[in-house]
Amino acid sequence: MRIHLGGSSRQSLVASRVALDAAIKGASAASASELSSHLFAAAEVFAGNTSLRRAITDPSRDKAAKATLVKDLFGKSTGALAISLLSDVSALRWSATKDVIHVIEQLAIEAEASAANIAGELDRVEDEFFETSRLVADNFELRKALVSVGSNQAKSALIAEVLGKKASSSTIKLASALVAHLRGRSIEAAFADYLFGLANRRNRLIAVVRTATALTDAQTKRLATVLEKKVGQPIRINVQIDSSILGGVSIKFADELVDGSVVNRLANAGRALVGQSA
Repeated sequence: MRIHLGGSSRQSLVASRVALDAAIKGASAASASELSSHLFAAAEVFAGNTSLRRAITDPSRDKAAKATLVKDLFGKSTGALAISLLSDVSALRWSATKDVIHVIEQLAIEAEASAANIAGELDRVEDEFFETSRLVADNFELRKALVSVGSNQAKSALIAEVLGKKASSSTIKLASALVAHLRGRSIEAAFADYLFGLANRRNRLIAVVRTATALTDAQTKRLATVLEKKVGQPIRINVQIDSSILGGVSIKFADELVDGSVVNRLANAGRALVGQSA
C-alpha cells in the first residue's frame, strides 16, 4: 500500500472501507461527491487540532462519547452520511493519532472515485489524475507555484485553471484538494497517495469471475446486475477462463470470494467424508 500504517491503523483502514461501501450503497453521484467534500473537510479539522485528534483516537474513551464528539464537531456543517461514517471511524483503534487523518483522506478520495464510477467516469478520472501528476512533475514553474508559500485557495484555483474545461469535475476536485492540503508531503508523494486511493476504489468495483467455459453476453449481464444490486453501484466483470475448475463459477469481489466451482464442491465433499469417518 502507498500509505504506511501500523497494525491497528491498517486494520482500521480496511474496516473504514467496508463502512464506506455501506455508506455509498445506492447513493447518487452527487451524494457520494458531497460525502467526499465533507470527509476532506473533516480530515483538515483533525489535521489542524491535536487535542481533537487525540480525543477521537483515545482507546479509553467509549464509542458513544466519540460519536457524540463527532456530532458536536460536524453536526451543523456535515451531512448525515459523513456523520455516520466518521462515527464508525472514531470507534476504531489506531497505532498513531495522526493515522486517522490519512484514513479519512483516503475515504474522501475513494468517495469521490465512487461518485465518478456512478457517473461512468472512473477510468477517465484515474487517467486524468495520472496525467495531471506527470504535468506537475514535468513543469518546473507550475510545480514551484503549487508547493511555494501561498494561500491554499490560490493553489486550488491555479490547478483548476490549468486543468480547465477538459478534465472531469472529479479530477479537478481531487487535484484542488491535493494541492491545498499537502500537510508536509512532497507533491509527488501526495499524488501517489491519491492515485492509490483511486486504484483501490476501482479494484473494489471489479468482479473477477473464473469459469471453465466462456460466459455469454447475457450471462455476464445477469451476473453484473446481481452484483450491482448487492453493492449499489456499477461494477466491472473480468472473466478468466480456467479449465482446472472443471465447471461452475468462482467469483472474487472486493473482499468476498464466492466459489461455486466443481473443484471446490468436490473438495468440500471430500472434507465432509473425512469428517464423518473420523
